[in-house]
Amino acid sequence: MARVLVTGAAGFIGSHTASRLAERGDHVVGLDNFNDYYDPARKRANWRDVVGAEAGSVTLVEGDVRDRELIQRLFSEHAFDAVAHLAAMAGVRASVDDPWLYYDVNVTGTLNLLDAAQRYGKPNFVLGSTSSAYGRTERRPFVEDDSADRPLAPYPASKRAAELLGHSYHHLFGLDFTALRFFTVYGPRGRPDMMAYKVVDSMLTGRSIPLYDGGRMVRDWTFVGDIVDGVLAAIDRRLGYQVINLGRGEPVLLREFIDHLEAASGTRAHLVDQPVFAADVDYTFADISKARRLLGYQPKVSVREGTQEFYAWFVNAVGRG
Repeated sequence: MARVLVTGAAGFIGSHTASRLAERGDHVVGLDNFNDYYDPARKRANWRDVVGAEAGSVTLVEGDVRDRELIQRLFSEHAFDAVAHLAAMAGVRASVDDPWLYYDVNVTGTLNLLDAAQRYGKPNFVLGSTSSAYGRTERRPFVEDDSADRPLAPYPASKRAAELLGHSYHHLFGLDFTALRFFTVYGPRGRPDMMAYKVVDSMLTGRSIPLYDGGRMVRDWTFVGDIVDGVLAAIDRRLGYQVINLGRGEPVLLREFIDHLEAASGTRAHLVDQPVFAADVDYTFADISKARRLLGYQPKVSVREGTQEFYAWFVNAVGRG
């Protein structure tokens, strides 16, 4: 039984990760500050699902990764075998409005965790990073040896900085550090600012939402269960320093993704065409050969299956808003 610290444990990917760890018998210490980026009640519902997981044990600590004293205390009190650092201020567009907050959480918070990890036992450290670190690269599919030095907004810049901090701590202290670059993740417990959530909410409430560039943007839509498979595989493997893509490896038009959601619901979303935001890219596509080789990663859930599962969750958990 491993003892794992999961930051952002009541969030989207964090809560699924914590649940899966508990289900397989690990002890999870979950850290979350329940901030109001979206309704904290939604996060508390996520955590109730985590607590309901069987086999392992779960402990919730309400706190912030920016609280250096708290982080040091957690590491001194628990002999962590691994850290799944999934807490972050997320969202490309929102980061443009408040870049200071994004850097404080995503960079300083990561630094606090890395420093505590190197002082207390050197647990395996897994960072949730982002495909937006690649910017408008012309290399397709996106491959990890790309320089990724042209981020288009503070959010991906902060995540790239966190990756580089991880390399520093690997070099200086021998800390095992794996950065997982998540491609467009969707699924149950998804955040209200995510496209899948907005589309289904529009279907059920009649509210209009923007459709950027007529839905011609392409994304590597990846179901959250597949992402968590990759996170757990990284937790279980000490790989030195690695940056690894986690996607489905199948680029799909935004308009096609919406079509799948509309087929699942039997209704249409209320879409208003808008130009692409300056910090958005028009295309993402993950090369997942490295994830297959190092993590045994193999995404299983098709976009059709995943959108059906997301719609069913939304109707049950969220309703009509």
